[in-house]
Amino acid sequence: MKIEITANNRTLQGKGASRRLRIAGKVPAVIYGGETPAQSIELDHNTLYHKLKLEAFHASILSLDIDGKKEKVLLRDAQMHPFKQQVYHVDFQRVDPKKKIHMKVPLHFINAESSPGVKTSGGNVSHVITEVDISCLPQDLPEFITVDLVDLDAGSTLHLSDLVLPKNTEIPSLQKGGSDLPVVTIVIPRAVISEDGGDADEAAAVNEDNKEAE
Repeated sequence: MKIEITANNRTLQGKGASRRLRIAGKVPAVIYGGETPAQSIELDHNTLYHKLKLEAFHASILSLDIDGKKEKVLLRDAQMHPFKQQVYHVDFQRVDPKKKIHMKVPLHFINAESSPGVKTSGGNVSHVITEVDISCLPQDLPEFITVDLVDLDAGSTLHLSDLVLPKNTEIPSLQKGGSDLPVVTIVIPRAVISEDGGDADEAAAVNEDNKEAE
């Protein structure tokens, strides 16, 4: 998905200037990174607020039009008002097409209802994590990673190493010998185990593993 957003250069600095911007329906922001100095900009609040509701806005290369000049950027931070529906400040990072980027990408789980653990055994899908840190070149950045649960049995767990990653994409933590964290598992409710006369210890063990992972 190609996402574009319009901004203008911001010349006035300081808390007072930022406060006046917010009163006028604008959001102060900064672009940093690359060989160009950090640049202060302002964006329309309502437009940005609705963009932030899009999942892809947080995990895509954005086209930022600043007074007619377009730049490729990533959203790196969005500060919200503690209790109002108001965006206070956002940070964007410039993208170098030749350098790898690190991003959190959402996981989309499919075919849970068709998995043996749910369809046959009456289990519940337990999502341990819903996003993953990946590394890739900007042109290879996926909006999300699909996790297919069609073959997942009751009590089984998919780990980071089981994810089918898009081409030219990797999980840095695995490359550095980090923990192969659980991603999703199917847990059998104790009520179902009791009815079937099964062993509750296995379900309890799976639940305990998930708690430790969290």
